[in-house]
Amino acid sequence: MNETFLTNLLSSISVSGYEEPVQEVVEAEMKNYADEIRRDEMQNLTCVLNPDSNVRIMLSAHADEIGLMISNIREDGRLQVIDRGGIVPATYPGRQVRIKTKNGEVYGVVEAYRSLFKDENLGTKQFLIDIGAKDKEDALNYVSLGDPIVPDTPIRKLANGKFTARALDDRLGVYIIMEALKRSKELGCKVGIYAASTTGEETTKTGAYWTSARIQPTMAIVVDVTYTSDCSGMDPAEMGTVCLGEGPVLCNSPIVVKALNEKMEECAKKAGISVQREAASRLSYTDGDQIHFSNQGVPMVLVSIPLRYMHMPAEVADEKDVEGCIELIAQFLAGYQKETLISRKKCLL
Repeated sequence: MNETFLTNLLSSISVSGYEEPVQEVVEAEMKNYADEIRRDEMQNLTCVLNPDSNVRIMLSAHADEIGLMISNIREDGRLQVIDRGGIVPATYPGRQVRIKTKNGEVYGVVEAYRSLFKDENLGTKQFLIDIGAKDKEDALNYVSLGDPIVPDTPIRKLANGKFTARALDDRLGVYIIMEALKRSKELGCKVGIYAASTTGEETTKTGAYWTSARIQPTMAIVVDVTYTSDCSGMDPAEMGTVCLGEGPVLCNSPIVVKALNEKMEECAKKAGISVQREAASRLSYTDGDQIHFSNQGVPMVLVSIPLRYMHMPAEVADEKDVEGCIELIAQFLAGYQKETLISRKKCLL
């Protein structure tokens, strides 16, 4: 594991619509590995290997995370907020938070009191963030309207190769696609690789569409997290049995090209990597959906990282799964032959 790179990704505050800090980390890490690095108006960042190849394989993972944004500052100096993405409101009251401002980070606490937790309609309208300001004028010395906010969750190693942090959804995906580009280069990959750290997945899903429309990929590999069934509240009857430490997850979804799932399984078997299967009855609800519908249709395969406690202030993943995803994707890329994908015409049959 490249712990420095991953830690830098996870330490960045990059709420949906404010992805610049993560993209700066990626650009700094990849400048010595990619042949080209492209960034567009919406801050989508794409690292390119072998740009002259007529085969263009897009690797996609989203840079943004869920969080809050300052919407109003009261006369008493308390901050009011709205959500950016699918937060779970009950997990915020009483929690310390980090606020990204133009002058650096500011810290605060989401106000909490016993009767607040009895409110069945608890949401961001009830949130007040205390940064220690005396009043509104004082608060404006520290923060501005529109500043993004995230839970102040430390990165911690757990037992048996597991680790916890906020925003593993989907900083792990960004980490994986960039490390897969490096690894595929080591393996002598000749096809064009376009590793895209996309924006807005948690809110608008515009980033993946914009990026795919400009790359016009031959096919796409999308990397995101998926729910595990090995924790409370999850039903394997709905999504399959998925466990931490048991390897990357392929998706049985009508939006995923079955031949690509099969090719991924072949690569996994040759490399000695265990893979799991999840079930989806419709869309994947990832950036893969937007990529699939872009251009004249893009063949797509979804490779997911098992994750416990998705969209909570602290999520849990396993290093073995991360390393397995990197190697699987790299082996697929290094061994790619256009005929193994089958032609676009056959894909549409």
